[in-house]
Amino acid sequence: MLKGRWMNRQLAINISQIMALSALFLIVFHHTILKLIGDWASDDNYSHGFLIPFITGYMIWQKRDKLSEYTPNPNMMGLLVLAAGMGMHIVGNVGAELFVMRVSIIVTLMGLSLYLLGKGITKEILLPLAYLIFMVPLPSIIWNQIAFPLQLFAAGITEGAIDLIGIPILREGNILHLPKTTLEVVDACSGLRSLVSLLALSAAFAWFVDLSKPSKWVLFFSAVPIAIGVNVLRLMLTAMMAHWVSPDTAHGFLHDASGLLMFALAFGLLLLLYILLSMIEKRFTSNAA
Repeated sequence: MLKGRWMNRQLAINISQIMALSALFLIVFHHTILKLIGDWASDDNYSHGFLIPFITGYMIWQKRDKLSEYTPNPNMMGLLVLAAGMGMHIVGNVGAELFVMRVSIIVTLMGLSLYLLGKGITKEILLPLAYLIFMVPLPSIIWNQIAFPLQLFAAGITEGAIDLIGIPILREGNILHLPKTTLEVVDACSGLRSLVSLLALSAAFAWFVDLSKPSKWVLFFSAVPIAIGVNVLRLMLTAMMAHWVSPDTAHGFLHDASGLLMFALAFGLLLLLYILLSMIEKRFTSNAA
């Protein structure tokens, strides 16, 4: 009887702690969260951000059977992680550094999990929480440092491929001069947008599929060459269509639609790689047996 009352009392205390800390979390971070949502809505590079929290939630829900094996065991070390998250938010706010402020949300959530639920549960949900990093836009200074070299790389490969086909082409930096038109490989055509989205997709895909850990990492990192290769293919097709059909095909609906088609192709390549990795693992398993 006394034990039951004690357990009910502990449950009430835990629930009250969760409610109080959740309210405090929203009070501290609501401006940062609202600004982040606004960026998802206005920045095409991070429109996938709306999906990331839901995917994280589903990742955690998928582990519900495993998590049910643990008894919540609050760990005071969580307060240090919480303090680190709050410190990051304060520093980011003072320095007007949105990236630091937004990453502090993830660090704070990890601290809350450790403090309220303990090491066991936190360890199980650590990767799903870390997956939230894909919802945070990169700082412009880092984005530009990656995007421009990708623009030059894509323009250079496209120039070589178009020249092999026999279409006269002259490249000046990220600008491609064709007989009938001029194409500029702008930031949106660098491939970084599709790379970021495909990395987020491949991370989720690798999490859910039934593969060994090394194969999951291969599947995840394969998003980099796939995204870059598909973007170069898109630029090549755009240049060929602009030369053989009409310069107008390099702009407007057809140009936008090609982006969606290329992303679908990239996902198809990820799927093919998953099938290949599955076949390789099954063969090694059967040979080992």
